[in-house]
Amino acid sequence: MKQALVIDDDSLARLAIQNTLLEGGYEVLTAGNGQEGLELLRQNQVQLVICDWEMPVMNGIEFCKAVRNSNLNRYIYVIMLTSNNQSEDIVSGLHAGADDYVTKPFHPGELLMRANVGQRIIGLESREMTIFALAKLAESRDPETGAHLERVRSYCRVLALQLQKQPRYQNLVDDNFINLVYETSPLHDIGKVAIPDSVLLKPGRLTDSEYELMKTHTLKGAETLAAAVKQFPNARFLQMAHDIALHHHERFDGDGYPYGLAGEAIPLESRIVAVADVYDALTSKRVYKESYSHEMAAEIIQNESGSHFDPEIVAAFLEVEDEFIQIRKNNADCESEEEEARKRCITAEKRLLLSHGALA
Repeated sequence: MKQALVIDDDSLARLAIQNTLLEGGYEVLTAGNGQEGLELLRQNQVQLVICDWEMPVMNGIEFCKAVRNSNLNRYIYVIMLTSNNQSEDIVSGLHAGADDYVTKPFHPGELLMRANVGQRIIGLESREMTIFALAKLAESRDPETGAHLERVRSYCRVLALQLQKQPRYQNLVDDNFINLVYETSPLHDIGKVAIPDSVLLKPGRLTDSEYELMKTHTLKGAETLAAAVKQFPNARFLQMAHDIALHHHERFDGDGYPYGLAGEAIPLESRIVAVADVYDALTSKRVYKESYSHEMAAEIIQNESGSHFDPEIVAAFLEVEDEFIQIRKNNADCESEEEEARKRCITAEKRLLLSHGALA
């Protein structure tokens, strides 16, 4: 059930807004000022707020600032109602934290349309938060990843944007694809949650059987996401997340896992993640190695073009090296994370570099 909170000190205006939203299928809570509205937000899980500008006790601007400075566990989408149609007033409302505005007197159809747009944006925000929370759950079992997820998703977006400039990718790599690969790439190692600690956190060299078990994280992650795809077959982001989890360790020459796919049989998003993931592994400090410089990592990736990696994605990478360097700088692992990593065992995934002489 869609929910909305209406905050307005004018009871007639409040009732008119409430009736408009009720006709649109919303469950509606109401408050007479910003302070009352803030209390209702704390007591309920509503995320869409329609708030008047001028109110006693706490006005709309003060309410927006209070919401943005609060520790609520969700995003609150605020539509401001105002009779002030001056651009400076609108800008001040947006600057305070409002997401949209509607001028009074309002048209019921416009108000409902803007509420529905807000509801869709809330859905996208919740989707991304859910994806990242799941990815963090998997990451929490790997003591060496640090800001890995933040960097990998940003690398993927930069690569996708560069590919979009190429004529043969313009129809495939649209804005939606770019957003989806950014959102879903953090789930590439979600299958790690199914790997036993005795393997994932083993301090010594992996046996052949343990290595084979470790490789199943691609299948385990895909199985989990396939169940979600079955439940929500029209959710494209789930299908992309599934394909990334399953195929990000495939190699362009067919010598990867789990299925030994080669070339363009590997989904494009998985080929993008492969470059981003390995670059981050190479340039990250680990208990068993110092971080490689960007130049060394770039040379390795270039040398693996056509074998490990898609040559066109490597070419895209070479065009955006400066952006990779900046992302790395902006999302560096903090010293405390590195020190903690030294105190903990080497994870099996990264030890594949040592145990089997292959890039992780």
